[in-house]
Amino acid sequence: VQLQASGGGLVQPGGSLRLSCAASGSIGSITATGWYRQVPGRERESVATITRGGSTNYGNSAKGRFTISRDSAKNTVFLQMNSLLPEDTAVYYCAADLLQYTSSGEPIVSRSWGQGTLVTVSS
Repeated sequence: VQLQASGGGLVQPGGSLRLSCAASGSIGSITATGWYRQVPGRERESVATITRGGSTNYGNSAKGRFTISRDSAKNTVFLQMNSLLPEDTAVYYCAADLLQYTSSGEPIVSRSWGQGTLVTVSS
């Protein structure tokens, strides 16, 4: 599975951005897609995830401000970010959790990462 993230940029505090993550390849192997972010010197943190069944989960920093959604027809997951704060500045990555099987039926669980997109919140 290949993931293409886009939509990052410079936004003022209080503003909004929508990130997109377009998937291609073995789409049927995707069990969940998520957004993560990382600031230099800090660990990558989970922002929001959406499962194949449509269940969503948000990190504490995202609750109430960010919304994850998807367009299944376009194999694209979105992250709508509102009320942005300077501390939301980070490189945002999308990732897909994959479930595939060997020829003998053994499950293989893995994660595929897209390239990052930089979000800068500054006046």
